[in-house]
Amino acid sequence: MSERLDNLTAVILVGGRGTRLRSVISDRQKVIAPVAGRPFLFRLLDQLADAGLRRVVLCAGHKAGDVIAAIGNSYRNMVVRYSPEETPLGTAGALRHALPLLDSDPVLAMNGDSFCEVDLAALYRVHQRHQANGTLVVVSARDTSAGGCVVFDKQNVIQRFDEKQSSASPGWISAGIYLLGRAVLESVPVNRPVSIERETFPAWIGRGLHAFPVEGRFLDIGTPDAYLLAQAQFS
Repeated sequence: MSERLDNLTAVILVGGRGTRLRSVISDRQKVIAPVAGRPFLFRLLDQLADAGLRRVVLCAGHKAGDVIAAIGNSYRNMVVRYSPEETPLGTAGALRHALPLLDSDPVLAMNGDSFCEVDLAALYRVHQRHQANGTLVVVSARDTSAGGCVVFDKQNVIQRFDEKQSSASPGWISAGIYLLGRAVLESVPVNRPVSIERETFPAWIGRGLHAFPVEGRFLDIGTPDAYLLAQAQFS
């Protein structure tokens, strides 16, 4: 495999409490909630296994035991390891906490409650070609008011992250999939909650952050409406 994705370690954030989904999944850990008959996390693990990855670390927090029971220590041909959090550390804090288990450079990081169709081999090639410190998968959205947008130039160099807007506007949003150099993860403060979206990425503007725009399907299960839509998308 020319892209050597079999040497790449993936890490998935699976520690969220899923409070907005309580009305449809009760107190179940949201990443293993069933979507079209299978735990949602299986969809992400299949994506990694299909791309040829062999190692994945799960950053577990809320109901970590349920995730471990559902996945175990292997999935298809991948070795699965766990990085449990005693207290919530945020998206960047969880990745920093898992760093001793992440034995590649770069690392492929993913949110556990969203799915995006993306060519991971192409993402890796672009990351290597740019010699980037971080490459973020982004998707177009007609309305970025809910989550803010990623602004980048014609060379896909990220210029800024616009926070949530008061009015609806189109743009590019993060798909929650990143190739991150170890330097980015090592810059995250330890033993305290840190947001990768609000703290880490803005601090790395001008220091080798690139966007990787894709047109593939993107969905999340963060709200009841989105969760029901995912059922239809995967059925």
